[in-house]
Amino acid sequence: MAEETGGVPPGRQSIIPINIEDEMRGAYIDYSMSVIVSRALPDVRDGLKPVHRRVLYGMLELGVNYNKPYKKSARIVGEVLGKYHPHGDASVYDTMVRMAQDWSLRYTLVDGQGNFGSIDGDSAAAMRYTEARLRRIAEEMLADINKDTVDFQGNFDDSLKEPTVLPAKLPNLLLNGSSGIAVGMATNMAPHNLREVVDGIVAYIDNRDITIPELMKYIVAPDFPTGGIIYGTSGIQEAFLTGRGRIVMRAKAEIVTNANGKDQIVVTEIPYMVNKAMMIEKTAALVNEKKIEGISDIRDESDREGYRVVYDLKRDAIPNIVLNNLFKYTQLQTSFGVNNVALVKGRPQTLNLKDLIKYFVDHRHEVIVRRTKFELAEAERRAHILEGYLIALDHLDEVIALIRSSADPDIARTGLMERFGLSEIQAKAILDMRLQRLTGLERDKIQQEYKEVKALIDRLNDILANEHLRMQIIKDELIEIRDRYGDERRTQIVHSDDDITVEDMIPNEEMVITISNQGYIKRTVLSEYRTQGRGGVGSKGVSTKDDDFTEHLFVAQAHNYLLIFTDMGKVYWKKAYEIPEGNKTSKGRAIQNLINIEPGDTVRSIINVKNLQDEDYTNNNYVILCTEKGIIKKTSLEAYSRPRAGGITAITIHEGDRLINASMTNGNNHIIIAKSEGNAIHFNESQVRPMGRTAAGVRGVTLDSDNDKVIGMVCISREDANLLVVSENGYGKRSLIDDYRITNRGGKGVKTLNITEKTGKIVAIKEVVDEDDLMIINRSGITIRIKVSELRVMGRATQGVRLIKLNDDDRISSVEKIQNIEVEIKNESEAGQITSILPAAESGNDSPDIDENTDSSEGGEENNE
Repeated sequence: MAEETGGVPPGRQSIIPINIEDEMRGAYIDYSMSVIVSRALPDVRDGLKPVHRRVLYGMLELGVNYNKPYKKSARIVGEVLGKYHPHGDASVYDTMVRMAQDWSLRYTLVDGQGNFGSIDGDSAAAMRYTEARLRRIAEEMLADINKDTVDFQGNFDDSLKEPTVLPAKLPNLLLNGSSGIAVGMATNMAPHNLREVVDGIVAYIDNRDITIPELMKYIVAPDFPTGGIIYGTSGIQEAFLTGRGRIVMRAKAEIVTNANGKDQIVVTEIPYMVNKAMMIEKTAALVNEKKIEGISDIRDESDREGYRVVYDLKRDAIPNIVLNNLFKYTQLQTSFGVNNVALVKGRPQTLNLKDLIKYFVDHRHEVIVRRTKFELAEAERRAHILEGYLIALDHLDEVIALIRSSADPDIARTGLMERFGLSEIQAKAILDMRLQRLTGLERDKIQQEYKEVKALIDRLNDILANEHLRMQIIKDELIEIRDRYGDERRTQIVHSDDDITVEDMIPNEEMVITISNQGYIKRTVLSEYRTQGRGGVGSKGVSTKDDDFTEHLFVAQAHNYLLIFTDMGKVYWKKAYEIPEGNKTSKGRAIQNLINIEPGDTVRSIINVKNLQDEDYTNNNYVILCTEKGIIKKTSLEAYSRPRAGGITAITIHEGDRLINASMTNGNNHIIIAKSEGNAIHFNESQVRPMGRTAAGVRGVTLDSDNDKVIGMVCISREDANLLVVSENGYGKRSLIDDYRITNRGGKGVKTLNITEKTGKIVAIKEVVDEDDLMIINRSGITIRIKVSELRVMGRATQGVRLIKLNDDDRISSVEKIQNIEVEIKNESEAGQITSILPAAESGNDSPDIDENTDSSEGGEENNE
């Protein structure tokens, strides 16, 4: 026999060998998914786990509504166990008990009668002794469940149907929170105040683009059922923004003096989820062990009116020190670790505040649509029957005669259908109609009901066709719930010392930041600079050494991030308020004392960035870098969003080259690069593809000679802007940007200034509008501020006009534009030393445009990434 079966004993041919490791892995994954989806995590739509949902639905089916008599808890547990939840009775009863405890849920869903436990950790009485029914607010969770608003699924034996989610007219997940431990993940969500949550949802419906900080104006913080105090707001902000955070909670404690003149600490509210009896027991142990000193007695004076724990202090004790020790060593101060993990379409996700609101609104919108379709079908069915009634009443004698002459109801129904064109439903309804409906009064009622039903059908169709109406219904229902069940916040919020940062203490005002050629930096109040006429000699701006001069000058707000780019292609970060403050004539501090700049490197360009934490902002803006040899590179701002003390590489610079300019763009700008010998190239930013942070870039412009170099780059951001060009001898002009035709990247460009010995080479180009001011600095430290509106628009290849009067051995070192802010100067001494003002500007050579050097060869990409 063994030979006939290939050596396998009879009866064992069905055994299949498997790898135990694969089998264990598959079985464990199946188990973990079952725990995650069907036990431990709440659904984002109704905020309930399956057992909570089954208890509420079972109570609804049993008829224990808020206005009905209580039923024994054992009866309710048996109903849920037998129909929907095939697990131990303790799981169902414990769930129902927790939903009835006002110290566990912010808005309880079950109305319990009897002993349902206490905050001291006492367990509830056995289910045969207690009774329960639904609370009215719980019925809002179940409203319209019989109107095909949610999907149903078979129960454990497919004999009944149970809902997969409740219609949830109120945002239960935000109101009551949730906690649970699954396999490989957990959730711990805080409760919130109903009024605040509804106001936040209404604000979201009115503006879908609302930000989380804007939502926090309505939903300010969690609101715990036991009250207490939230100590510090940083954890709240982190939890709302990311879905994870640590919220510090403190008991509400007061230092009082009793009738005997002894000091006491009286606690009337304790942190959420703290067992009061255990807290007192552990505190007493710490007092006996001398870890907490100054307490002579601890008493629990709590009653049905509220909590009250009294700490009697010794006469020589300092109450504030004792209280701080209690916060430090006992559960009078605890933390709530927010971890907003919920099921979204069956998958666990970590959700921020806006996500929680969005998914609830989406669910309610679906419920409204399904409810409206159901009501519309019912209304159309009723209208159809009423139309049959009206036809019958219009031919009453003939209908009666037909019915009387019919042998049985089937013949009568068929006759009605054939004679009057009625449907089977209408004919059956006429046959079932009571004789009293034939009276004149009843006829009027039928006609009135028909009008009302037709109006209802029109309104329901309008709702289905108009999303704005559906959203208004959601808002109206939420506002009604807020007005009916809303209450005052229980948990107070106080700021901790950690909430007050240096930045909070500094006004976010505008300031002028200057950096000298030798690396001295300072910030100055903008009002120290005054507006002068064009051609003025200027006011004394900076006291510098003989061989130093101001090279960079720009306006920033105190809280801005400064991205500091150097010659060698590195970038450093600094907050504007961290720059040392100095007056207009002070030298400042060496920048090497503020950032870890390498020896031999110098600051080349600085970009003001308002926020590096906003992902949408950093992912949709770019940094454009340009070198003296004409290389250009574009990188996402996100690559520079993680500050490091030692700086990072922004672009790889080749030998003999250096970074000349850095600008921030939105990805759709035009770029103009100017060269010292008079040409400029104009091309679309799209011709420069985004590259990695350490890439070398591609060729942006071709130089005309070995002596030629790039002196500046402009990223055009405004359609009404002009291009300002300034030469080293103080001449300048502004021209229309349209005068510079768009060519391909890498060409030689066209003429932008008629270079002569009188003008000198180009030293700066800027994008300007009439509202801008110019700050011009020369090497001797003289500054002048003039209005751009004083400069008329000239041809592209002209010489320009004199902007500032220079001594023979002086040259312009830097030109910066700033916003035109009117500054009131009380007297001349406040404005600095004024030496002279030219009576009129010297006109440049306004000759027609000359040779434009139209070479626009590509010049090669030279991508050294």
